[in-house]
Amino acid sequence: MKKIIQNSFSSDTSENTLAIALLILRVVIGAMMLMHGLGKLSMLLGNDPISFPDPLGIGLTASLALAVFAEVFCSIFLILGIATRISALSLIVTMLIAAFLVHGNNGFAAQELAFLYLLIYLVIAIVGAGKYSIDNWISKKQLDNFVRQNLNRKELLPTMGLVSFGYK
Repeated sequence: MKKIIQNSFSSDTSENTLAIALLILRVVIGAMMLMHGLGKLSMLLGNDPISFPDPLGIGLTASLALAVFAEVFCSIFLILGIATRISALSLIVTMLIAAFLVHGNNGFAAQELAFLYLLIYLVIAIVGAGKYSIDNWISKKQLDNFVRQNLNRKELLPTMGLVSFGYK
């Protein structure tokens, strides 16, 4: 019982716990935004006239297409952990436009959801995709390839900090 109480108030997190938390955050928030985007995608591809805000003055279709790109494609990238930081930045811009330009005059209640998404995307942009992502797999693959190509060049390894990773 004492251990449970100590763990409840501990701020220590293992690397694996953080990686799992990031995976859950990416998948859940990506799926939620994807649901918003799929409605917009059907509006974009449908035959009905487009009824969508144009806060940037670039035209209804262009505004809708940019929102669809961010909310559908960037959300899929976020779920998979591909180009995660770039995708999060695109979604941050979309949420800033939604909060300040689209819902700017409607009060905080209308802006609240956009601010919540914005905060989550900001965290993802800062922290990255985490261990369980395609970004991480690509990054490790590139590092491994670089090390294999330069394995005989031992003078590079200490300056790159790779000796601590076991590349001697």
